[in-house]
Amino acid sequence: MRATYNGTVIAESEDVYLLEGYHYFPREDVRPEYLVKSDHHTACPWKGQASYYHVRVDDVQSDNAAWYYPVPSPAAKEIIDRIAFWKDVIVEEVAS
Repeated sequence: MRATYNGTVIAESEDVYLLEGYHYFPREDVRPEYLVKSDHHTACPWKGQASYYHVRVDDVQSDNAAWYYPVPSPAAKEIIDRIAFWKDVIVEEVAS
Protein backbone atom coordinates (compact mmCIF):
# COMPACT_ATOMS: atom_id res chain seq x y z
CA MET A 1 0.00 0.00 0.00
CA ARG A 2 1.08 3.56 -0.63
CA ALA A 3 -0.03 6.86 0.88
CA THR A 4 0.51 10.05 -1.11
CA TYR A 5 -0.21 13.69 -0.45
CA ASN A 6 0.25 16.58 -2.83
CA GLY A 7 1.89 14.19 -5.31
CA THR A 8 4.51 12.93 -2.82
CA VAL A 9 4.79 9.44 -1.32
CA ILE A 10 4.57 9.81 2.46
CA ALA A 11 4.25 6.12 3.36
CA GLU A 12 4.69 2.78 1.64
CA SER A 13 4.49 -0.72 3.10
CA GLU A 14 3.62 -4.33 2.43
CA ASP A 15 2.68 -4.69 6.10
CA VAL A 16 -0.45 -2.57 6.59
CA TYR A 17 -3.23 -3.49 8.98
CA LEU A 18 -6.78 -2.84 7.77
CA LEU A 19 -9.15 -1.76 10.52
CA GLU A 20 -12.57 -0.16 10.05
CA GLY A 21 -11.73 0.70 6.44
CA TYR A 22 -8.43 2.44 7.24
CA HIS A 23 -4.95 1.16 6.47
CA TYR A 24 -2.56 1.44 9.39
CA PHE A 25 1.06 1.71 8.25
CA PRO A 26 3.97 0.66 10.46
CA ARG A 27 5.56 3.82 11.88
CA GLU A 28 8.92 2.89 10.33
CA ASP A 29 7.33 2.91 6.85
CA VAL A 30 6.02 6.48 7.21
CA ARG A 31 8.28 9.37 6.24
CA PRO A 32 8.40 11.53 9.38
CA GLU A 33 9.54 14.66 7.56
CA TYR A 34 5.97 15.03 6.26
CA LEU A 35 4.29 14.82 9.68
CA VAL A 36 3.72 17.80 11.95
CA LYS A 37 2.56 17.13 15.51
CA SER A 38 -1.00 18.27 16.21
CA ASP A 39 -2.66 19.02 19.54
CA HIS A 40 -5.85 17.33 18.32
CA HIS A 41 -7.08 14.15 20.05
CA THR A 42 -10.17 11.99 19.76
CA ALA A 43 -11.44 9.05 21.78
CA CYS A 44 -12.70 5.72 20.51
CA PRO A 45 -14.69 3.59 22.97
CA TRP A 46 -12.78 0.44 22.08
CA LYS A 47 -9.41 1.57 20.63
CA GLY A 48 -8.55 4.32 23.12
CA GLN A 49 -7.34 7.90 22.62
CA ALA A 50 -5.99 8.88 19.21
CA SER A 51 -3.36 11.53 18.61
CA TYR A 52 -2.97 13.34 15.29
CA TYR A 53 -0.46 14.77 12.86
CA HIS A 54 -0.93 17.38 10.19
CA VAL A 55 0.47 16.16 6.87
CA ARG A 56 2.63 18.76 5.11
CA VAL A 57 4.39 18.56 1.75
CA ASP A 58 6.19 21.69 0.60
CA ASP A 59 3.89 24.53 1.71
CA VAL A 60 0.65 22.54 1.47
CA GLN A 61 -0.83 21.12 4.67
CA SER A 62 -3.80 18.90 5.49
CA ASP A 63 -4.72 19.39 9.14
CA ASN A 64 -5.13 16.29 11.29
CA ALA A 65 -4.88 13.99 8.29
CA ALA A 66 -2.90 11.26 10.10
CA TRP A 67 -3.60 9.60 13.41
CA TYR A 68 -2.24 6.96 15.72
CA TYR A 69 -3.00 5.42 19.09
CA PRO A 70 -0.04 5.97 21.46
CA VAL A 71 -1.46 3.40 23.89
CA PRO A 72 -4.21 1.43 22.18
CA SER A 73 -6.51 -0.73 24.25
CA PRO A 74 -5.73 -4.46 24.43
CA ALA A 75 -8.56 -5.04 21.91
CA ALA A 76 -6.67 -2.89 19.37
CA LYS A 77 -3.15 -4.11 20.06
CA GLU A 78 -2.57 -4.73 16.31
CA ILE A 79 -2.36 -0.99 15.64
CA ILE A 80 0.34 -0.14 18.16
CA ASP A 81 3.15 1.83 16.46
CA ARG A 82 1.01 2.30 13.33
CA ILE A 83 -0.28 5.43 11.59
CA ALA A 84 -3.43 5.79 9.47
CA PHE A 85 -4.41 8.54 7.02
CA TRP A 86 -7.57 10.19 5.72
CA LYS A 87 -8.83 13.50 4.30
CA ASP A 88 -6.59 14.59 1.41
CA VAL A 89 -4.14 11.69 1.70
CA ILE A 90 -4.62 9.09 -1.02
CA VAL A 91 -4.08 5.50 0.12
CA GLU A 92 -3.97 2.94 -2.66
CA GLU A 93 -2.68 -0.47 -3.50
CA VAL A 94 0.65 -0.56 -5.32
CA ALA A 95 0.75 -2.73 -8.42
CA SER A 96 3.33 -5.48 -8.08
